[in-house]
Amino acid sequence: MKKCLVILFVCLSSIGFAQEKYWQQEVSYTIDVALNDQAKTLKGSEQIVYKNNSPNTLDFIWFHIWPNAYKQESTALFQQLKNDTSRVKKMEKYSYGSIDGLNFKVDGKTALTEAHPNPQYIDIIKVKLATPLKPGASVNISTDFNVKLPSYFSRSGFADGEFMVCQWYPKPAVFDKDGWHEFPYLDMGEFYSEYASFKVNITLPSDYVVGATGVLQNADELNAYKTIGAKNAANRTGTPALYQPKDKGLKKLTYEINNVPDFAWFAAKNFVIQYDTAKLASGKTVDAFTYYHNKKETLWSNSIDYAKDAVKHYSKWIGEYEYPVVQVVEGPANNSSGGMEYPTITLITSPDAKKETLDAVIAHEVGHNWFMSMLGSNERKHTWLDEGLNSYFQFRYEAEKYRSNSLFGEGIPAQIKQLPEPEFSSRIYQVMGSIPMKSAIETPADKFSSSDEYGLISYVKTALWLHILESEVGREKMDKAFQHYFSLWKNKHPQPEDLKAAFEESLGVNLDAYFKLLNTEGSFK
Repeated sequence: MKKCLVILFVCLSSIGFAQEKYWQQEVSYTIDVALNDQAKTLKGSEQIVYKNNSPNTLDFIWFHIWPNAYKQESTALFQQLKNDTSRVKKMEKYSYGSIDGLNFKVDGKTALTEAHPNPQYIDIIKVKLATPLKPGASVNISTDFNVKLPSYFSRSGFADGEFMVCQWYPKPAVFDKDGWHEFPYLDMGEFYSEYASFKVNITLPSDYVVGATGVLQNADELNAYKTIGAKNAANRTGTPALYQPKDKGLKKLTYEINNVPDFAWFAAKNFVIQYDTAKLASGKTVDAFTYYHNKKETLWSNSIDYAKDAVKHYSKWIGEYEYPVVQVVEGPANNSSGGMEYPTITLITSPDAKKETLDAVIAHEVGHNWFMSMLGSNERKHTWLDEGLNSYFQFRYEAEKYRSNSLFGEGIPAQIKQLPEPEFSSRIYQVMGSIPMKSAIETPADKFSSSDEYGLISYVKTALWLHILESEVGREKMDKAFQHYFSLWKNKHPQPEDLKAAFEESLGVNLDAYFKLLNTEGSFK
C-alpha cells in the first residue's frame, strides 16, 4: 500500500509539473518585399514555419493583418483616435492604408480563412488548418500580400519622403497559456508577438538609405554605411558625407536576425548616417548606427553617443544587450509623438530642441530592446510591465547624466539640480507622488480614458511604484532583482506574477502587499 501511494504521488507530481511547465510557440519567417516609392505601396510574399510547442492541438491560427487597421473609419484604430480628444490633431489630415492580395496556403494547399466576428477587427483573420496541428508538430504557411501605406499618423506610413514600414506583414497572433491574443491594432496600446527568426529581402530604389531590424547581409552596402557613418561620427561640425549608390535602378537588401518578436524597416534618401561601436563590460562589441535628416545645427550630430550610452547603461543595470546591432532613426519632421521601438531599431519623432530631451527619448526607445524585445510581455494587457519598467530606468539615466527629468523639464529648480543623484531622484519622485493619478497601474491599454492618462499611469505611476521598493531595499538589491528577472525570462513572455516571483526570490521577502498596489486607484498611501 505504501509503495502504491509513493507511485501515485510521483504520477500526480509529474502531471502537475507538465501542466505548469512553461512553453511558447516558435515562428520562422522568410519575407520578400518591394517598395514602390511613387505609389507608396509594398508588394510582398512570405513563407512561415509555425511550430506548435503548446500542449493543445490547433485547428486554426489567428493572423494579424495590421495594415487593414488604416483602411476605413469603422476600425478599432479610428474609433479610438476619434474618441480621444488629445489625439484629435492626428486626424486633421490623413490618407488610408490597407492590405490585400492574401492567398494563404498551408503545406502548399489553399487554406480557408474566416473574418473576425467583430466588424471593427478587419485587421485580424483566421487561417483554418485542414489537418489539426498537434503538439510538437510544425506547419508551413505562405501568402502573398500587397500593402497600401497610409500617411504617417500612427506608427506605419510615409511622410516627407521617408518610409516607416512597421506592422506591415501578416503575422500569427500569440497563443500562450491564456489562449489566443488576436486583438486589433490600436494607436494607444501596443503589441504582443511570438519570438521568431527573420530573413527579409527588401527591394527598393538604390538611392535610399535603409535601417532595419537585424543585420544587413549585403557586405558592400554594410561597409559603405560603416565607412560613411564613421566619417560623420568623427566630423560632426562640417558638411556630412552622404551615401551615394554604386548603381542606379533597384537594389535588394537582405536582413537576418533570430529570436526577436517583430521586424520593422525605415528608408529615406539623403539620410545622414553615423556609425560607431559600443563595447560592453563583458568585452562584447555592438555595432551602433543612427540615421537622421540632413539639416544644419542638428542635435542629432551627437545621436551616436546617446545610442551607445543607452546600450551600456541598460546592459549594466539589467543584463547584457544580446543583439549584434543597435540603430536609431529620426522620424518625420512634422510629427512630434515621441518614438516607437522595434527590435534592434527605433524611430524617434521628438523635436531635438535640447540635448537632454533627445538623449532621454533615445535612451527610452533603445531601452525597449529590454522591455518589449528581450522581455516579451503582453504590452496590451500589462502596459506597465513594458513602459513603466523602462521609464524607471530612463529616469535614472536622465538623473545620472544631467540631473534632469523629462516629466518636469525646465521646471526643476537649480538648487535641486545641484544635489547628488540619489537625493535628486528622491526629490523628483517625491513630487511625482503628488501628481493626481487616478487609475490603477494594472489597467489594460485599451481601457484608459485618454492617452494622457495612459501615459501618466503606465509610465510615471509605475516608475514611482518601483522607486518605493528601491527606497526600501536599496538600489544595489533592486538592480540584482531586475538582473535575476532578466536572467529567468529573457526571450520569453513574462507575466506580472513572474516579475513578483523573481523579485521575491532575489530579495528574499514577501511582496504580496507591494504588488497589491498595482490594483490601487489614486495615489499610493
